[in-house]
Amino acid sequence: MATKQVIRVPGITEAEEKKKVPLSAAIKANGFVFVSGLPPIDPKTGDIRIGDIREQTVQVLENVKAALEAAGSSLDKVVKAQVLISNAAYFEEVNTIYAKYFPHDPPARSFITVGSWPWKFDIEIECIALA
Repeated sequence: MATKQVIRVPGITEAEEKKKVPLSAAIKANGFVFVSGLPPIDPKTGDIRIGDIREQTVQVLENVKAALEAAGSSLDKVVKAQVLISNAAYFEEVNTIYAKYFPHDPPARSFITVGSWPWKFDIEIECIALA
């Protein structure tokens, strides 16, 4: 029988609950971990980290890493990632940072430009990983 486990990600889950966002940062189910699109939330303060696209990308990838680790997985087990971005012109800058987090055998990936978010940030990343 299929199982579903909600994963609490320290700092991130609390920030989402405070903002009354109806989602789970990560779900573990049937050998996979599904990480929701995570914005550049500073897990220490619960606030959106304001900064240039490089700073935001680092924070987002650190949040994804924390979500995966909370679920017992890791970045090297990611099979699919989706980068959601406010401006396609950030492609090269994001790739420079992203490559540092996925230096070998990077996952399949989509890079999608979005119109806007309800808060002021430029990037969020979601992924699917092996548990």
